[in-house]
Amino acid sequence: MDRFRHHRDRLWCEEVPLDVLARRVGTPAYVYSAGTIRDHVRRLRAAFADLDPLVCYAVKANGNLAVLRVLLEEGCGLDIVSGGELARARRLGAPGARIVFSGVGKTRAEMEAGLAAGVRLFNVESEPELDLLEQVATARGQVAPVGIRLNPDVDPRTHRHITTGRRENKFGVDLAAGERLARRAARSPALRLQALQCHIGSQVTSVEPYAEALGRVAALAARLRPEAPDLEWLDMGGGFGVWYRDQAAPGFEAYAAAVRPIVKASGLRLLMEPGRVLVGNAGVLLARVLYEKRGGGKRFVIVDAGMNDLLRPSLYDAYHRVWPATGPPPPPLGEEGAGERADVVGPVCESGDFLARDRALPPVAPGAVLAVFGVGAYGFAMASTYNDRPRPCEVLVDGARYAVVRERETHADLMRLERPDAPFQAVEDRADPEGVA
Repeated sequence: MDRFRHHRDRLWCEEVPLDVLARRVGTPAYVYSAGTIRDHVRRLRAAFADLDPLVCYAVKANGNLAVLRVLLEEGCGLDIVSGGELARARRLGAPGARIVFSGVGKTRAEMEAGLAAGVRLFNVESEPELDLLEQVATARGQVAPVGIRLNPDVDPRTHRHITTGRRENKFGVDLAAGERLARRAARSPALRLQALQCHIGSQVTSVEPYAEALGRVAALAARLRPEAPDLEWLDMGGGFGVWYRDQAAPGFEAYAAAVRPIVKASGLRLLMEPGRVLVGNAGVLLARVLYEKRGGGKRFVIVDAGMNDLLRPSLYDAYHRVWPATGPPPPPLGEEGAGERADVVGPVCESGDFLARDRALPPVAPGAVLAVFGVGAYGFAMASTYNDRPRPCEVLVDGARYAVVRERETHADLMRLERPDAPFQAVEDRADPEGVA
């Protein structure tokens, strides 16, 4: 599944030992394996080969430009959710025809930028959004390509914070409203209905919800096709699960088998927007041990990476394997290692600042390097500068070579845009607040 291995009492990323890399680049540091990313894309393509899908990687999972370059070189398109992600795509020369613009809160400026870039689709999530897109396209004298994001009310059986396809979620529109919006888009001279989309959640480790959701969307597509001649794509979204704690996530072949009959019967082309599954297990976070502390009958291993660097454990109670970069091999996936149990915690002033809780961990001395696995998705992407902590550097490994593909922030970087001596300006046209003379 990935190219991180234990050999000669060391953890390696491809052909680079992680303890040596930590000395070279410092810690905390995110380290990505280019070979793993390529492997995952190729395995996905092989599983779905007979459906010839357009694979648009979800940039929100990990938007590092060097990572995006690897994916583009493998033939992926990009799924974006903001003007900033569009700017990243354009910086790398990604063709507009391979960009899907998703997201529940697109602004007028973002729509204009997407039209100027010639994006393949705008996945529209509400009637007001469709109204605005129609206005923007009309004003520009263009026709906006549209996909309607449907909320099929299917339970993806995942964490409540990353469920997106239930009736109570903010994403998409229900099937009845979606049918109405799709018919309207098909009639509008400023819109071209090209896709029906559903994305039911993230870290979905069961194939049945995909078949159920896509079946409902395909049935709607069949009703619409007589009056929607440009309807071309059945978009299944992304959200495929990855291995964090065990090997419970299905392989690509299982997902493909679940949706293949539905896609083929629909007569439409398949579009998908995987993110986590391509990059999640392609990354580790390196952290250095600062201290070991005991109190209340517990062992705390304090490291130089915290919740600002990796938020998932605090936000989702997410499980990430943690193991020293040197010494005995880590236990197999899903098994406990040998050693006294410990909480691996960071330096941030919050009780919720932890990377792992109650883990069996070998003895580690100050200065030892720990590797936190499975952080290639929603790791750096969700990092912050809380407690005025500069964000880590990012490193890409390819074979026996590595490159620092994002420099570590400095304290000066954190203060660069602040203006403590900025002059105040009066607002001349304000109305007096009620009751104020």
